[in-house]
Amino acid sequence: MSDVVGWLIAGGVGLAIGGAVSTLFSRANSRKQIVRVRRAERRARSAERLAELGSMTSGLAHEIKNPLSTIGLNIQLLAESLAELKIEQDDRVRLGRRVDALQREIERLKDILTDFLDFAGEKKLDPSSTDLNAMVGELADFFHPQAERQSVRLYVTPSTDSVVATVDGPLVKQAVLNLLLNALQAMGEPGESSGPREIYLRTEIADDAEQREARLRVADTGEGMDDETLASIFTPYFTTKSSGTGLGLPTSRRIIEEHGGRIEVHSEPGRGTEFTLVFPIEEGAGAA
Repeated sequence: MSDVVGWLIAGGVGLAIGGAVSTLFSRANSRKQIVRVRRAERRARSAERLAELGSMTSGLAHEIKNPLSTIGLNIQLLAESLAELKIEQDDRVRLGRRVDALQREIERLKDILTDFLDFAGEKKLDPSSTDLNAMVGELADFFHPQAERQSVRLYVTPSTDSVVATVDGPLVKQAVLNLLLNALQAMGEPGESSGPREIYLRTEIADDAEQREARLRVADTGEGMDDETLASIFTPYFTTKSSGTGLGLPTSRRIIEEHGGRIEVHSEPGRGTEFTLVFPIEEGAGAA
């Protein structure tokens, strides 16, 4: 009789433990599902707002580009006419400098307009299974000569695991290239500082409590940023550089967020900056 009672008690305990474990797994899966639904809702709301903004800006951009092209053409004609004028050499040089300044400003306006369209224009994602290790290799081949010209060493460390995410490859490349250019600018000109001039580009797979993630990091040994600057870097048109439009980082963040990912940044004055692009990985994808 006691054996039967013991067996029943043990069985009851086993069922209770099994039920508790099942409940825990069920709750974990429910939390994951809630997180995914919320991410999808945020992406949908963001896409709706950006689509409206893109529609407005597209027409405005074309209205600006046409007269800008006309101005540029007339400045070029003015430069040619100036070369044929019979005037004193000093006057020719002085007027030539003014025409050159006008041409530079026209080119700057064109760059601003192009960057603005990249930031605010509608982006239609064409996602596919993309090997991020291969992507950083391609980016390194493209970016390496530019880094060398600035006496900056580029270190590339792909993950030992396969890092595959469903993304729009060309758009993500654009986002990463913006970060690489930002890192290069953070170094300043060669000779301005005695510290190392290095940029690091690496990939990795990470498992958090909710979902597996692919991460792509861009780090530099530049001057770093204080908290006030750090709080403003994704604000459109904010820049601490003498050149640039201040739209590179906002554009990168927009691209990553439209993929359902996020961009993280850590920086300290005098200790450089690190950006991390994070992409969610669906079940069954990522590491081989």
